[in-house]
Amino acid sequence: MELRFSEIKLCKKLVALALATTVIVSCGSSKNVSSSKKTPSKTVTKSENLRKLDSSFDGKISGSVKSLLKDAETYLGTPYKFGGNNSSGFDCSGFTVKVFQESNFTLPRRSADQADSGKLIDIKTVKPGDLLFFATAGGSRVSHVGIVHTIENDGEIKFIHASTSKGVIISSLNEKYWNKAYLHAQRVL
Repeated sequence: MELRFSEIKLCKKLVALALATTVIVSCGSSKNVSSSKKTPSKTVTKSENLRKLDSSFDGKISGSVKSLLKDAETYLGTPYKFGGNNSSGFDCSGFTVKVFQESNFTLPRRSADQADSGKLIDIKTVKPGDLLFFATAGGSRVSHVGIVHTIENDGEIKFIHASTSKGVIISSLNEKYWNKAYLHAQRVL
């Protein structure tokens, strides 16, 4: 059976739409994302309707985690690139793979697979260097990952990640978008 030209054109449009959807679902949406330069963004005031996603971290981090975070910071401002895993562009899981690889630790390539690495931890116990996982399309399917960067004195958790709109930035779990999308945390180091 031969396909008509209009059917082929429709198929091409559907494939393009499927690819675009994959990009959005793979590493989150571009809505309500904060940006940062070399220093973490200011504390974000928590709205009343957000979940309490704070940590009681004591402030002590190892030299290896400090080094990992310093490596991550060197990529701030690097653009988003679907499938990217180097300084010319990253997607969310490509960013985490690269940063951990520079500290001689291997992570799976996909964020959904990274979500099964290490040990599941309660948000109250997260510390810098832990991984945070998100369902940016709703539901419970992992579609985005970031690295805990800073725990503020009030418990606010900030994370560094590759966003689809601004590339590598630091965001807060107090931001409405990330608070609602948050799924769980894993400790891999």
